[in-house]
Amino acid sequence: MKRYCIKCRTGRVEYIDMLRETEEGFFIRLTRLSDGNEKISDEFMTRSLFDMCVKTGYIYEMTQEASSVA
Repeated sequence: MKRYCIKCRTGRVEYIDMLRETEEGFFIRLTRLSDGNEKISDEFMTRSLFDMCVKTGYIYEMTQEASSVA
């Protein structure tokens, strides 16, 4: 399973785990960590939105070492 980090403000950690891929897009698990709280939600992200986020650098694939820490 691939994990992508989301650019966010200092003090927050947000990342996406890819659960399943379809022709239209991706089923993802969005995890947000802030002030000791963890919020997890399962969402659908269209392929075009995902591609735009990667292209602009808003999300980027995490390395294996970093993803095992988060």
